[in-house]
Amino acid sequence: MVSSEQRRKQLAREKFQRQLERRARARRRARIRNAAIAAGVVLAVGAVSAYAATGGLNGDEEKENAADKPSNEPSKAPDPCDKPAEGKPNGKQWKKEPKLTIDKSAAYAMTLKTTCGDIGIQLDAENAPHTVNSFKFLADEGFFDHTSCHRLTTGGVAVLQCGDPTGKGTGDPGYTLPDENLKDPKVKGGVYPAGTVAMANTGQKDSGGSQFFLVHKDSKLPATYTPFGTVSDSGMKVLKKIVGAGVGGGTPDGPPNATVVIDKATVKAG
Repeated sequence: MVSSEQRRKQLAREKFQRQLERRARARRRARIRNAAIAAGVVLAVGAVSAYAATGGLNGDEEKENAADKPSNEPSKAPDPCDKPAEGKPNGKQWKKEPKLTIDKSAAYAMTLKTTCGDIGIQLDAENAPHTVNSFKFLADEGFFDHTSCHRLTTGGVAVLQCGDPTGKGTGDPGYTLPDENLKDPKVKGGVYPAGTVAMANTGQKDSGGSQFFLVHKDSKLPATYTPFGTVSDSGMKVLKKIVGAGVGGGTPDGPPNATVVIDKATVKAG
């Protein structure tokens, strides 16, 4: 017959085993995500990735008596966004960058009509003409329509990443863009200010495609990501709403809890 003390120890061991299994799954997910980062398919976020790779835990502190501690699973915040409009990304591909047709001296604005609200962006055609020209081309082609913003980071680096028709961090339009505006005084000091819109890249020179990120809080990043726009004040309110819903899995780097889908993207001059 099993004594109450033996039963208590058995339950504690089983609970501890379950915790170890959960942590192992979290580490596997982190390794997959970090492998994607190393492959250059998303914005490289060193500080966040380092945290995710360890699961936010110190291995030396995993004592056996941790089995008696209560679980501290993160709760998921309510989704503040609406359902996406009907439709799917068209996934169009092109072999080369579109011909430069924009007026570098003109003012261009991009509007992202998302499930969470409209995000207005003032584009810098003068200093990032190739990037702005590409975004106008892709928007006119409906490339961004029905695409999700697949990644939200809130630790160390604070960005919402969008522009991938696959929703997995691996998509592009089939061509790459040259780096531009990297000497912009706003980012030269190693900080991308809140409201900055910049290109994600593979970590290699001139490797931007269609993926971009919106900075929702001042973030330390090397000046290697083309800054090409600024989010409007009303757009920043939408960003804060998305951030407030948290990141999936309770980590500082992953898919947003909010259903962030670009129903329609437009780029207009004037």
